[in-house]
Amino acid sequence: MSLNELEDEQSGSAPRQQESQSAESLKNAASDSALTEDLALALLKRPDLPAEACEALTRNANLVKLRKVRRRVVEHPRTPRHVSLAMLRHLYTFDLMQVALTPVVPADIKRAADEALVTRLETISSGEKLSLACRASRRIAEELLAEKEPRVIRAALENPRLSESSIVKALARHDALTNLVEAVCQHAKWSLRREVRVALLRHEKTPLAKILEFARSLPPALLREILRNPRLPASTRTYLLKELKPPAL
Repeated sequence: MSLNELEDEQSGSAPRQQESQSAESLKNAASDSALTEDLALALLKRPDLPAEACEALTRNANLVKLRKVRRRVVEHPRTPRHVSLAMLRHLYTFDLMQVALTPVVPADIKRAADEALVTRLETISSGEKLSLACRASRRIAEELLAEKEPRVIRAALENPRLSESSIVKALARHDALTNLVEAVCQHAKWSLRREVRVALLRHEKTPLAKILEFARSLPPALLREILRNPRLPASTRTYLLKELKPPAL
């Protein structure tokens, strides 16, 4: 495929193709030093773009530096795995986030994008963390529940991809901070979930008022099960025993 043919196809002036262009012609178009960003992006929209053409784009010096092209190469389902993994290191933070959320991206590439994001969390700004907390994958939202800044934790709790098990797992971490416990206790959605309330009862940093509130909402059999936990804080054990004690006649 020549650049003129590609331009005609992009503009809609070319006749409808009955068959996909040959892999070799698409590879040649991807390798052409005169290929523009718009035409490269048009190529990357093609589901029939062969792996050789995807890889050729990464060797095209005029294009590989362009942010949109790099991301679209990684996102293309036919890009070879070793090429996508190598390109991930050169993506911006929010491009990594988008790769991890794109349905057609292979699962292992999504995981790699998330892992690359995790390694950056210590160095990015609070504003970027706040945006990621709201919009990123469940994996990133879970990581951000361990942040010290309350507003980042609150934003992560609002992430629609977060699950009840994510909250329980975060509360069970030995380094779970008071800010997380308080934010979950006050959350209109998560504080009502039974398993989350159980996790909060088991946590030493849960305020007394919340311990009493949550204990009274749970059946006695479940409270007895919680009492069997040897790591249960002594103060919580005392309150639960009082709650289970039958009233005096």
